[in-house]
Parts: sequence; C-alpha cells; structure tokens
Amino acid sequence: MYVCICFHVREREVRSAIHCGARTEESVGDACGAGTGCGSCLDRIRDLIEGEAGADTLLPSAA
Repeated sequence: MYVCICFHVREREVRSAIHCGARTEESVGDACGAGTGCGSCLDRIRDLIEGEAGADTLLPSAA
C-alpha cells in the first residue's frame, strides 16, 4: 500500500526507514522521500513512527 502518492513510497519502505533509525517525519522524508511533496501523508507517517515506537517497547528485553 502506498503511504506517499507523490513519490510512490510504499508502507514497507517507510517502515524500513523507521527501523533504520528515522524517528521524525523529516527523517523519514530524508530516507525515502515520503512526505516531502504535498504533505498529505504526514499524518500516516507519524502514525507509523508512533506504532513502531510502541512495538519496540513491547519486545522482551534480553536477560
């Protein structure tokens, strides 16, 4: 599914950018171009960042 229609960026590309360290809409844009056009996808990008951050906190810690 496309997150950013302007630059044809798919959700998996945005998630990959987040997994590689992007933690803001701007850093996701720098990594893959999403959100750097019209900006209508910024809310979705923010949701993905927040979702991935929440998923990180649910992982069990190594003992």
